[in-house]
Amino acid sequence: MKLNATEALERLKEGNHRYVSEVRGGDTYTLKARRNALLAGQEPFAIVLGCSDSRVPAEIVFNQGLGDLFVIRVAGNIVAPSQIGSVEFAAREFGSRLVVVLGHSNCGAVAATISALEQPGDAPSPNIGSIIDRIRPAVATLMESAPNEDRETLIGHAVRANIRASSGRLRTGSVVLEDLIRNDGLLVVGAEYSLETGEVDFFDGVG
Repeated sequence: MKLNATEALERLKEGNHRYVSEVRGGDTYTLKARRNALLAGQEPFAIVLGCSDSRVPAEIVFNQGLGDLFVIRVAGNIVAPSQIGSVEFAAREFGSRLVVVLGHSNCGAVAATISALEQPGDAPSPNIGSIIDRIRPAVATLMESAPNEDRETLIGHAVRANIRASSGRLRTGSVVLEDLIRNDGLLVVGAEYSLETGEVDFFDGVG
């Protein structure tokens, strides 16, 4: 049974609560029967565009199993054409009606972007520079509006600004997704995972 966006969001919140409470919600991801059931196809109930950071695997932090989530991971949870296309594919092909942009505290890509703005120069490589360039607009605006913030506070605010920017790009950067939002109940939300507590805070695009 397909879940609507509200039901999918609640399922993720419940899963994260189990994870934080160290209560495992079943063993579907280890059962041979589950693997066999998925041979015929998949129906992930949510799409997660998350950071590549090894400490933030979406299936684990949301306590989900095989076939539950369609996960796209990229450093800095940035949104480029390939990420948009992946979200479009899952939303159209599988009917998933919730998209979560999942960032996390102390994001290295965000910190690198701040450093690049503080000390302009050559990026470590053109490819890393392309990631920084995607994060730069949201972080630059933040730094201009609060030039005297201490670095820890700045990174915390910049992480959220980057999440908001990425979820905003998904909402407005695709004709396909705009149509699904307008006419078919697709919801795009932004969330931050705390490395310290394990909790996920859904703060953008909800309520």
